[in-house]
Amino acid sequence: MVFSSEQFLFLYLPLFLAFYYLTPVRLRSWTLVLGSYIFYAWWRVDFLMLLFLVTLWTYGLGLKIQLATSEARKQLFCAIGVIGCLLVLGVFKYLNFFVDSFAALAGMTAQEMGVHWRLILPIGISFYIFQSISYLIDIRRGDAPATKSFIDFAAFIALFPQLIAGPILRFKDLADQIDHREHSVKLFTDGMTRFTIGLAKKILLADSIAPIADAAFASSDPTFGEALLGTVAYTLQLYFDFSGYSDMAIGLGMMIGFRFIENFNRPYISRSITEFWRRWHISLSVWLRDYLYIPLGGNRGSVYRTYLNLCTVMVLGGLWHGASWTFVIWGAWHGGWLALERMTGWVKRADSVWFSLPITFVIVMIGWVVFRAENVGVAMDMYAGLVGANGVVIRPDFLIGLPQDAFVFLCISALIAALEGKLQTWFGSSKTEQEDSGLLVKNGQGGLSAAAMLPAVRSMSLTLATSALLVLAVAKLAEQSFSPFLYFQF
Repeated sequence: MVFSSEQFLFLYLPLFLAFYYLTPVRLRSWTLVLGSYIFYAWWRVDFLMLLFLVTLWTYGLGLKIQLATSEARKQLFCAIGVIGCLLVLGVFKYLNFFVDSFAALAGMTAQEMGVHWRLILPIGISFYIFQSISYLIDIRRGDAPATKSFIDFAAFIALFPQLIAGPILRFKDLADQIDHREHSVKLFTDGMTRFTIGLAKKILLADSIAPIADAAFASSDPTFGEALLGTVAYTLQLYFDFSGYSDMAIGLGMMIGFRFIENFNRPYISRSITEFWRRWHISLSVWLRDYLYIPLGGNRGSVYRTYLNLCTVMVLGGLWHGASWTFVIWGAWHGGWLALERMTGWVKRADSVWFSLPITFVIVMIGWVVFRAENVGVAMDMYAGLVGANGVVIRPDFLIGLPQDAFVFLCISALIAALEGKLQTWFGSSKTEQEDSGLLVKNGQGGLSAAAMLPAVRSMSLTLATSALLVLAVAKLAEQSFSPFLYFQF
C-alpha cells in the first residue's frame, strides 16, 4: 500500500484515524503499532515477521547495553546488535548482488552457476535497519537511555508514515513524542495541508513527467536533445517524487501528533555539492555523518584521510541506495566532488549564484543519470547522447507515445522547483502573521488596513490552493495506473 493510492486515501487512512482518536490516550501507541503492522502487511505478511524480529532483536540488545556494568560489555553488546542488523540488511539487499557479481567474474550468469533463486527485497528495510543501528549506538554512547517499553520501541520502528521511505528518525529525538505528544485541530489541519502538497507533488508532477525520463532511458541511442530532456525530467521527477513522499510522511505524522525532521530544503539551489548534501535527503546525510563519517575519523586526521573518509562514506551511501554498480559509481561521483571541493576550498568561494549554482546543478544531473540507469550500459548510452554521439535534435519517433501534457508539467515542475522558496515564504508566513497579530486590526477609519488583510488573503490563498490540488490529484489518481514511490526500491 502506498500513500498515493485509493486504498490508502479512502480506506486505510480514514479507518486508522478513526480508531486512533477513539482509542484512549494511554493506549494509542498500541493502536499505532497495530495500524503500522497492518499497513506493512498489506504488501506481504511474511516480511512483517522480519520487521518484528528486527524490532525484538534491537530492543533486547538495547536493554543489554543499558544494563551492562562495564564499557567492554557495552561495546560487545552494541557490536552484536549492529552486526545482527547489518547481516539482515546484507542478506536481503546484497546477496543477489554478490552472487551476480561473482558469476560475472567467472564469465557466467547466476543460473549457469546453479543459483536459481532470487531474494525479494523487503520494502523499507534500509530505513528501519538504519534506525535500529542508530538506536543501539546512541545507547552505547550514552546519548540516550534504552526504553523499557517494547510497545513504544515497536511504535518507533514501525511508525507507518515514515516506515517505507523515511525520513530516517532517531529514537532519542522521538521518545518524548511517543510518550506524550500534542493533538490539536490546528496541528491536524496543518498536517492535512502538508500531506496534500506532497500528494500533488507525486501525482501531478512526478508521475506526469515520468514518461519523458522513461522514454529517454529506454533508448539505446538517444540524441543530445533526447538525453538532455530525459535527464532534466528525471532530475525533477526524483525530487518531486521523494520530497512529495517526505511531505506526506511529515503531514501524516502531524495528523497523529508527531513532528518529524525536514528531509529537503530546496536542494537544486545549492552552490556546491557540499551544500547539496545539506539540503538533499537531510536525514540520511546527518545519519551518515554521525554514524559513519565521524567514527571513521571525519576531518580530524590528515587531509588525505579526510578525502578518503568522504569518498568512503559516499560510496557506502550510494550502495545503501541499491545493490548495483550504478549506485557505487554514483556514490563515488559525489564523494570525489566532496573531496575536490574541500581540497580546493570551493565551498568558501561558491558565492556567485550565476556561476556556482549552474555548475553544481549540472554535476548533480550527471550523477542522476547513472543513479537512474538500470545498469552501467544504459548509463553509458545516456552519456553518449549527452555528448552528441547520436545526433543533436529530438527525433519525431521519440515524441510518439508521450502524453501530451507531459511537457507542460515538465515546465511547471521546473518553475515550481525554481520558485519553491518564494512559495513557501508566501504561504508559510500567512499563519505566522495571523498568530502574531491575533485578530485583524482595523485602521483609523474603522476599516481593515491593507497590512491587516494580507495574512487573511494569504491564508485563504493557501486553503483554496490546497483544496484545488487535492481535487486535481484525486482526479488524476483515479485515471492512472499504480505508481510506487521511487525510493521504495531502496
